[in-house]
Amino acid sequence: MSSEIARTNPTPPPPPVERMVFTPPIDIYETDDGLLLRADLPGVSLDTLELQVQDNKLTLFGRMQPSIPEGARLLHQEFETGDFLRSFILSDEVAHERISAKLNHGVLEVLLPKAPKAEPRRIEVRTN
Repeated sequence: MSSEIARTNPTPPPPPVERMVFTPPIDIYETDDGLLLRADLPGVSLDTLELQVQDNKLTLFGRMQPSIPEGARLLHQEFETGDFLRSFILSDEVAHERISAKLNHGVLEVLLPKAPKAEPRRIEVRTN
């Protein structure tokens, strides 16, 4: 009988755990070829990182995964886990199709190459 009650009155799922959202620190450097953006994303891996450009907006999202040693239990925690989120509006001087990125030891580097400048051209004027 108790199994019937369990089937008709299932235990509701636990509420979703709220995650902290951090703004990662960013350094931006200018080079002759464009811009180099460096972001500190500790605990983020390639599997938990999303980087996208849409409508001149560069957005980075990284999910930090807690690292608990096997067979250990947490007694004290000062390092918070959560998600990283940061967005930038890109100028028209960035070649969006040539943007590249790499992640190494929790540091994301995004290369934002300069778009080639439009060359002046002569426009032919005709008469009817």
